[in-house]
Amino acid sequence: MSWAKEDHRGNMVDSDRPDFQSQLSRCNSARVESGCFMLYERPNFQGQQFFLKRGDYPDMQSEGFRSRITGSQPAAVTITLSHFLSQHRGTYRIKIYEKEDHRGNMVELTEDSPQVMDQLRSPEMLSCSVLDGHWIFYELPNFRGRQYLLRPGEYRRFSEWGAMSGKVGSLRRATDLY
Repeated sequence: MSWAKEDHRGNMVDSDRPDFQSQLSRCNSARVESGCFMLYERPNFQGQQFFLKRGDYPDMQSEGFRSRITGSQPAAVTITLSHFLSQHRGTYRIKIYEKEDHRGNMVELTEDSPQVMDQLRSPEMLSCSVLDGHWIFYELPNFRGRQYLLRPGEYRRFSEWGAMSGKVGSLRRATDLY
């Protein structure tokens, strides 16, 4: 659920929509009661992504969304879309590669990695294969920075998961940990 105002006040949206801007022009707080959601900056699942798991987010600006979404507009957070992630009940597996087209050093992971460079021994990760589950890539170590949701499938270059570079500092399984 998302609210227009902080502390869960104002208009509310409580279901998946490709564009909920007509119902809610700003999102300043959120509560995820079960499962996981990915919030998107623009309609139709486009733009910056933000992963939310079960919990309260009473002030989205304190979560760092303001600076990433609205730039110099400190009074507004504009998230226009949420997309529910179905709960994966099996194993999580991903193969990450240092070069495009699944070449170079490869590491297979089944757990979260706060420091991808320690695993891959390369400053960049240019391709991957998501074998099981959904994964979230973070541009910086320790699960910080821009986020990218990856569903099962082949990603032959970083642009296919929406990134501007192959810089992936950390990655984690998209799972409801509570």
